[in-house]
Amino acid sequence: MLRLLVLVAGVALLGAACSGAKPPTFGLLDGRLRDCPDSPNCVSSQTSKKSHAVRPYDTGGDPQAAWQRLRAALADYPRCKIVEENGRYMRAEFRSAVFRFVDVGEFFPDEKAGVIHVRSASMTGYSDLGVNRKRVEKIRALLEKP
Repeated sequence: MLRLLVLVAGVALLGAACSGAKPPTFGLLDGRLRDCPDSPNCVSSQTSKKSHAVRPYDTGGDPQAAWQRLRAALADYPRCKIVEENGRYMRAEFRSAVFRFVDVGEFFPDEKAGVIHVRSASMTGYSDLGVNRKRVEKIRALLEKP
């Protein structure tokens, strides 16, 4: 019995040591949001990959007001927490209701273009069944409400 316990504990420790995935990288890189990985669980307005592409949010000519509307929309969004904001970049975490998976939303205003760029990606797994794309579009609808 003791051997079995030692074996199970050893396998568990080995599994934990080998399961450490590379931590995701956030933030801007060379003045842009980072590109999506090849997995289909990410969308971005600054990607060159058509399957991951979404439109940026239109600021309606007032970038500061649009940024405040975005902040308010995220503050009211279910299971969303803004974890970083500096006026030129915002990162929020979205937690799924049932399994508590975490997705990350990133937002970057481009005042010259009159848009807010967006990237939304799952922290784990391969497919998200379109959840990140749906979330980006739901936030877009909230921003466009009068």
